[in-house]
Amino acid sequence: MSTESDSDVKDELARKRLIELASEFYDQFAEGTVPEMEIPTRTKSNIVFDEKKDVWVYGDRTSTRSANSVRGAQKLLKAIYTIEFLAEQLDQDRSSTLRELYYLSESWDEERAQFNDQDESNQLVEDLEIVSEVTREDFHMRPEESGATIMGPLFLREQTRRGERDIHCQEDVGEGGYQIPNNPDTIEFLDHDADFVLCVETGGMRDRLVENGFDEEYNVIVVHLKGQPARATRRITRRLHDELELPVVVFCDGDPWSYRIYASVSYGSIKSAHLSEYLATPAAEYVGIQPVDIVNYDLPTDPLSDSDINALESELDDPRFQSDYWREQIELQLDIGKKAEQQALASRGLDFVTDTYLPERLGEMGVL
Repeated sequence: MSTESDSDVKDELARKRLIELASEFYDQFAEGTVPEMEIPTRTKSNIVFDEKKDVWVYGDRTSTRSANSVRGAQKLLKAIYTIEFLAEQLDQDRSSTLRELYYLSESWDEERAQFNDQDESNQLVEDLEIVSEVTREDFHMRPEESGATIMGPLFLREQTRRGERDIHCQEDVGEGGYQIPNNPDTIEFLDHDADFVLCVETGGMRDRLVENGFDEEYNVIVVHLKGQPARATRRITRRLHDELELPVVVFCDGDPWSYRIYASVSYGSIKSAHLSEYLATPAAEYVGIQPVDIVNYDLPTDPLSDSDINALESELDDPRFQSDYWREQIELQLDIGKKAEQQALASRGLDFVTDTYLPERLGEMGVL
């Protein structure tokens, strides 16, 4: 948990790294060298497994942002303006969202420094994270609120602008649960009675588990991923595993896009591979929905679309799915040509997921 002093130290380090980066550009100019910035190539082919850290990270291939072309010079110009904005933001102890940064650029005096769209500004912030080795959270940059929540036997203390607040994530929250803050490192875990963490993709399934009292009966912390999980959601999951020594299991729909949600929790995502050690939980296991469940439980299904098939075939070559388990499941799904949602388990009754499916699967996995 970060104290106020720890926060000040992080802020100063982030500002120092940004200024050092800008100084490198200045020194390159002074030496008569064309300014450039080198970053890892963010593609699937440049993802390698770090056996020491047990996560997927970027390999040795790099890309260069160089001012030797008009396009490259504009990218570095935008980087300089963004560095100045972030440094001033840290000086003033302010924060902003990624969306606000995009719109703020429209007020910059140099029109060529303005962003064309938010994807461009988002990518630049990620570039600055990589080269400075500082997270965007330490730049005081926030995404739009993800709304992801946790519910379970966890007692924590959070830092707010009005001081510290102690919260029990069952007794002190409504049915919606405790909303995960943008920077979970400001949370201190005080106590817990949990036996494991269950990350759930959809809001409907999360609500079913809470309504059926699954969190209370099995002493589980239910983390609502809310689709593709935000960085804050993955970070708090990592902390729950590391600091409280809790097993983590991921419960998603049975389709290729949901498998990638699991992969982002367990192995990290391609776009944030530079933060895998910070965000990913390599020990996380996949509980379902599995393609074999579609067959065994005769679940209601939808046919695989062409994009689903292409995604599954791509996952057969994805380094994050190179295990016998995933190869068998993906090949089975391609063979049956079907996909199923978590809520398809309701075809066997509203209580089937909490009374039968999850207890049996978690028992097989050795979690229960």
